Amino acid sequence: MPTSPAATAAQLLARARAGDRQALNDLLAHIAPYVSRVCTPIARRHGPDAVQEALLAVYRGVHGLRDTGAFYGWVRAIAVREAVRAARLSVASAADALPDVTQTADPLDVVHIDDILERLSRQHQQVLSLRVLGLSEEEIARTLQLPVGTVRSRLHRARRRFRQHWNATPVC
Repeated sequence: MPTSPAATAAQLLARARAGDRQALNDLLAHIAPYVSRVCTPIARRHGPDAVQEALLAVYRGVHGLRDTGAFYGWVRAIAVREAVRAARLSVASAADALPDVTQTADPLDVVHIDDILERLSRQHQQVLSLRVLGLSEEEIARTLQLPVGTVRSRLHRARRRFRQHWNATPVC
C-alpha cells in the first residue's frame, strides 16, 4: 500500500534528523515541487533562484526544527520569505512567465490569466499570489513588511483590476 506524501515526508524527515544524508537528499527532492509552486508565483522569473535558496535554508535548518508536525508550514514560510527576497532584488519585468497551473485548467485560460497578470503592477501580482497561496492579510503584511491596511487596499485594487481586465478581454 503506497504511503501519502505527508507520511513519506515525515519518514524522510525523521531519518534526516537522525543523520541519514541520503534521507535528507530524498526529503529535499520530495519537497522541491511544493517549494517551486510556492516560490514561482511570487518571484516570477526569479523563481528558480528562490527555490534554490529555500531548499538551502531547509537543508541548513532541518535539524533545528522543533515541531516536526509543522514541517510543511515551516517549509512554506521559508519558501515565501525567499521568494519575496528574490522578487525584491529583481527588476520588475513584464516578460515574467505565469507558473504552471493544474492539469484541469483550460490552456486558453492560462494564456488569458498570464496576459492579465502581466498588466498588473508587481505589487498587485505579489499580493494576489500570496493570497492564492492561502496567506491571510496579516501574514502577507508581515511577509512583504507592509502595514495590514496597505495589503488590504492592494488586494482590493488588484482584484478589481484583474476583474476589469478579465471582463474586458474578448474570448476567441
